[in-house]
Amino acid sequence: MLVHPWDAAATDEEWRGFLREQDFGQLVAPGRGRDLPVVVPTHFTFDGDATVWLHLARPNPVWPLLEEHPRALLSVIGDYVYVPSDWNANPGTEVTRGVPTSYYAAVQLACDVRIVDDRAEKAALLQRQLGHFQPGVGREPVTEADRLLPGIRGIELTVTSVTAKFKYGGNKTPGHRQELAARLAGRGGPLDAAARAHLLRRIDPADS
Repeated sequence: MLVHPWDAAATDEEWRGFLREQDFGQLVAPGRGRDLPVVVPTHFTFDGDATVWLHLARPNPVWPLLEEHPRALLSVIGDYVYVPSDWNANPGTEVTRGVPTSYYAAVQLACDVRIVDDRAEKAALLQRQLGHFQPGVGREPVTEADRLLPGIRGIELTVTSVTAKFKYGGNKTPGHRQELAARLAGRGGPLDAAARAHLLRRIDPADS
């Protein structure tokens, strides 16, 4: 992933904060000597620091690859919008010659993989996910005696490196970014508010 200096995460807390609000991504398992990786869309839970947990069905084709090479990439994107060419044209230039672009946040976690097959650990993993995804719902707790546990395997990912990108007009002047924020607010598309929040958050007050 190309990350220009103006798009890079300012701090580790920036990408960690993004992951605390995003809980769906793609697990990419390369295996060894494969033509193409296996890519699995999946929900996950993140501890806010450097550990991710998820579970997948036992028939999933990803398992042989993780067993032969216990490394994977978790790719998460979000808050993406299209920026039309007239919006993106630099002030003072011909609007008709503007270049469109995309705004988005993307975090790629390179991870060591530990497959979880112990029943008690799988039950705890599922309880953690239930607590995250449906807090307050009165579901019976998952225990190691649950008859459905053999049908899944758990995964614990330990993050070893991170590539993070927050592409929100960082190469534009603060004034132009304020104009872009107003355009996003006026359009009101499905992810415009989230993209606008990133854009405004990343304007250095010292430059305003």
